[in-house]
Amino acid sequence: MTSFGCMARLLACAITLALPAATWSVLAVAAAAPVRAETPDVPDVPVAREARVAGDEARTRFIMDLSSPVEFAVSTLSDPYRIVIDLPRVAFDLPETAGQEGRGLLSAWRFGMFAAGKSRVVLDAKGPVAVDKAFVLPPVSDQPARFVLDLVSTSREAFLETARESAPAPAVARKGDRLAPQPEGKKGLPIIVLDPGHGGLDTGATGNGGTLEKAVVLDFALMLRDKLIATGRYDVRMTRDTDVFIPLRERVKIARSLEADLLLSVHADSVRIGRDQVRGAGVYTLSENASDEVAAALAERENRSDIIAGIDLADEPDDVTDILIDLARQETKKFSYLFARTLVGELRGTAQLVKNPQRSAGFRVLTAHDVPSALVELGYLSNKLDEKLMTTDEWRGRMSAALVAAIDNYFGRRFGKPGVKLSQSATGTQDGEEDTKVEQ
Repeated sequence: MTSFGCMARLLACAITLALPAATWSVLAVAAAAPVRAETPDVPDVPVAREARVAGDEARTRFIMDLSSPVEFAVSTLSDPYRIVIDLPRVAFDLPETAGQEGRGLLSAWRFGMFAAGKSRVVLDAKGPVAVDKAFVLPPVSDQPARFVLDLVSTSREAFLETARESAPAPAVARKGDRLAPQPEGKKGLPIIVLDPGHGGLDTGATGNGGTLEKAVVLDFALMLRDKLIATGRYDVRMTRDTDVFIPLRERVKIARSLEADLLLSVHADSVRIGRDQVRGAGVYTLSENASDEVAAALAERENRSDIIAGIDLADEPDDVTDILIDLARQETKKFSYLFARTLVGELRGTAQLVKNPQRSAGFRVLTAHDVPSALVELGYLSNKLDEKLMTTDEWRGRMSAALVAAIDNYFGRRFGKPGVKLSQSATGTQDGEEDTKVEQ
């Protein structure tokens, strides 16, 4: 290493050690001219090409190699213990499965897009930890720029005090920060919001062959969107159409702000027990009391998306309880049940269904009190056959066609015929009166 390189590294470390602890949370290290990122579609975006964890239970270091230095902010969240690293947009040239195994004080870590122009890395700690040092080293000779974070063990009291003083960047800093403005809707057409689950640093379930839930459900939702638009009968929107994280509460807000007539959330589950036996699609609606243990466990996993992405839920109200005591929810609940029943009926002749395919549980993404909502599990990524099928265009084509038919059937029963909203006076009966009787 050149003498200049040694001096640069020593200077960076000396500056970092001299800074007060409060300054570690936001620190940018000036360096030589940035290296051009090797991303042809988006030039000048820093690239993370390698990341690793070293150390033991006393001191653990997280290191990430970058094509150029970046600004960053570090914060902590409790219950569970997490360290959140906020970055500008970074192209992660890392294996999608990187970080699944921990070391030292860390049990796992994950990365990805958090919002437009923002990336995030979340480290899961095994217990309360303190950030001892955090800095970026500039590139020197043949070594790239490096982000370095040192963690040491601490008490819960000290961790909680630090967590209170630092807060991660919100998922949406300002209205419209993450999502492009929604286009003007087509008057008179039912509005359908498709919600591909997970996204960005929240990968969701992982299949035996490494298939990621966030990618499978996005591919399927995009195909379903195109088929629905091609009918000319629906105004179709999406909560996300790229690999970006969207908080659960934000997904609900999108559907409500559009005054959607249907929210369909798309997922692909995974189980630990009976991986070879459990397979097939299922449809879920919202309920305070889960229909069975499987549905309850699934809802618990899906509701952890915000925790996985490093969102502070300390002040979040209990959406499910609040919404279910609202009488306005009752009619929406009937239409949600009607759609779920219709979809299950349509899927019976098209796809393998899980045992008892129509279920319910407390899914946060389904809590819009004025938007009929359902969650469809395409299958189980933990099952080899389901995983293989979900990645083929042929299966996606059949499955999406069945969903289009179910949506046509549902809106036909609600509004007289698919794609046309009729007033109560035009139908002569209240929407859904005949078809929405449910067993209580």
